[in-house]
Formats: sequence, C-alpha cells, structure tokens
Amino acid sequence: MLTGLLIVLLPLLLGYLVRLRQPSLLEGINRAVSASVYLILFLMGVGLAGLENLTGQLARLGGSALILFAITAVFNLAALGWLSRRLALKAGASPALENAPTSKLAALQGSLMLMLTVVIGVVVGALLAPFVGRGMFATADTLAEWALYALLALIGCQLRNSGMGLKQILLNRLGLAIALTLAASSLLAGLVAAPLLSLTLTQGLAMAAGFGWYSLSAILIGDQLGPLLGGVAFFNDLARELLAFILIPLVIRRHAALAIGYGGATSMDFTLPVIQQHGGVACVPVAVVSGFLLSLLSPPLILFFLSL
Repeated sequence: MLTGLLIVLLPLLLGYLVRLRQPSLLEGINRAVSASVYLILFLMGVGLAGLENLTGQLARLGGSALILFAITAVFNLAALGWLSRRLALKAGASPALENAPTSKLAALQGSLMLMLTVVIGVVVGALLAPFVGRGMFATADTLAEWALYALLALIGCQLRNSGMGLKQILLNRLGLAIALTLAASSLLAGLVAAPLLSLTLTQGLAMAAGFGWYSLSAILIGDQLGPLLGGVAFFNDLARELLAFILIPLVIRRHAALAIGYGGATSMDFTLPVIQQHGGVACVPVAVVSGFLLSLLSPPLILFFLSL
C-alpha cells in the first residue's frame, strides 16, 4: 500500500515543488493538464473495449454507475444542505468572469466532450482489436497509468502556483468544513452502495473516494479492480460534475455551501467559473480551498481502501 501511495503522490509532490512566475508557462501547464485528461479518458475507453461481452458489460457499467451516483448524490446533498444552514456564507452579485459559461448548455459542453472521448476510445479499441490483437488493451492501460503520473505532476504544479498558500488554505474554516462534509458523506454513501454493487465495504469506500476527480479515480480503480469498475468510478464522478453545473446557478444564492461543495474536487477548476459567475467573488476562495483539500485527500484514500 505504501509503495502504491508513494508512486501516486510522488509526482504530485514533485510538481508542487515547481514554482512558476511566467504567465505563458502557467498557461502551458493548464493546456497540458487538459490534454492529459483527454488522453487518459481516451485510453480508458480503449481499455473498456477489451471487456468480454462488451455490450452486456457496458449495460452493467451504466446500471452500477447510476446506483452509486444516486446514493452518493442523496448523501452529499443532505449533508451539504445541513451544513449550508449553519455556515455564514452568502453568495452575492459580481462581475462575470471573462469566457465563463453563461448558460447550463455552455457549462455542460466540457463534460459532454469528456464523455464523448471515452466513447471514441471504446469505438477505436473495438475496431482495432481484430487487426492489432488484444495486447493493445494492456498497452493502453500502461500508457494511461503513465499519463496519470504526468497529470499528477502538472496538477501539483497548478496547486503550487494557484496563489493559495497552505497556511491560508488550512485557516479557511468554511472551505475546510465543506470539504470534510463532502468527503464524509461520500464515504458513507460508498458503504451503503457496496452491497448493492456486490463489492466489499472497502471497495465501496474506494469507489466513493474520487470526490469528482474522474481521471484519477478511473485509472486507480481500474488498475486494481478492472476496467469495468474503473468505468463505474469515472461515470459516477463525471455525473457529479454534470449535476453540479445544473445545481450551482439554481441554489448558490440560498445554499452557497451546497453549491460549492457538491462539485467536489472540481470546485477549484472546472466548476469554479460557474461558481464565480453566479455566486460572486466571496465564494471563490472557499471553492478553491474546498477543491484543493479534496484533491489532496482523494489519491491516498483510494489507495488506502484498495489495499485493505
């Protein structure tokens, strides 16, 4: 377990040691992160194409992902709704972010492109398998792991250069409370969902510990439990992001903690423009802190539960 944890956290820590000052380099890092995510998801799709009885397995994947997502959503929304009534965090009007999504459709497009990338990977894998052999699927899994390590290093660099110091993060009690509430309610949901998905309790906890970080959870779960459950983890975490894009504009004025927290780890990147757009500048540091902490918690928790 310690070896696996070190392998995953080492790139994150090494990336965190890199301090960049040039805006052009930071922009390059952001683009590389986006490209790495798409590459990982494409390779994951190729790996899914290697499943026996592909049609039946994909149907099972969809059903399992729906069960896990529904249970997790109920637990998350209930816990974050309770927290929203107790935190003195109010969303307010603010200028719109440049290029921020201004409609639900615009906000959803990025997530839909991620889903389409996986589908393209499945199609490509199924078409190429008769010509290049099944060894292609093992190669795709290996490449996806290395792409994940590169992504973790890039994300570590992003975290270091986000403008948020560790002291500032740990002293932000609102972001800390939201992150811990989201994490605890997600893990409880994993315990409830485990028997319904024919998983052990520790496997259920691992499936629920992605906190919205779909590229990470898909690869780590897939490596240990197979591509089917890796796909379940991916679609569960991606569905969180899709629902977050819909929920944030609707509830952030009355339930800011719920809107910020439900995005999980994505609150510091993909859903952050929507949070700023509809919640105001006061919500931004809270969202960044919450997403930052969940991003740090997810890798060690997934690997810890998988090792039990």
